[in-house]
Amino acid sequence: MSEVKLLTHYVVREDAHLLYGFYTAAERDMFRKLIAITGVGTNTARMVLSSLTVDELRQAVVSHNVKAVQSVKGIGAKGAQRIILELQDKVDTLPAETMAALYAGGNNAQEALAALSMLGFAKPAAEKALQAVTKQNPTASVEELIKLSLKML
Repeated sequence: MSEVKLLTHYVVREDAHLLYGFYTAAERDMFRKLIAITGVGTNTARMVLSSLTVDELRQAVVSHNVKAVQSVKGIGAKGAQRIILELQDKVDTLPAETMAALYAGGNNAQEALAALSMLGFAKPAAEKALQAVTKQNPTASVEELIKLSLKML
């Protein structure tokens, strides 16, 4: 028999006390972000997370894929647009595992990302370029990372 850690979110209402369980912290965090959106309740958030994984939802938000969010039962076009708009600034543009790999090399990638953002490049595009460059040159300096990323952008 193995141990399993269950993460929870507790909701107290006038008529009920509700407990929602999650397997990962990312699911619970996304659930909390979803229920903070006007018009999205716990049942809708639960349906979203049952239909889409956290990474699929994050990708739909980053790419403004209204159809992916709208594919969830009970969410129309306007609801999908509102979810995407509200979550845009609240979700990371890349999955957590990818972000960890990107910054595993140290502070150089973070500095290069900041520099590319200051130059006016969109953060998602800069992150993807940096991810590719960091895989090929994990020990590159900040200047090298910026130069190689600029070639990709």
